[in-house]
Amino acid sequence: MDKVLIFGKDDCPYTSGAREDYIGRGIPFEYINVKKSKDGMKKMLEYSGGRREVPVIVEGKKITVGFGGGT
Repeated sequence: MDKVLIFGKDDCPYTSGAREDYIGRGIPFEYINVKKSKDGMKKMLEYSGGRREVPVIVEGKKITVGFGGGT
């Protein structure tokens, strides 16, 4: 399984919700804070097609912009 990437901001409740959901389901992920990483922001924009909404969750070939609860 490819590593899950979660791009987001520390002060975003949807980013926090996504991180908590993945932790709760025992799915390892890498969190990239786009406010602290210019490279992370650039990569997030590539995945999201230029959308500046967070979180952007990358699971293999599946890219999800936003988080609305457990899947």
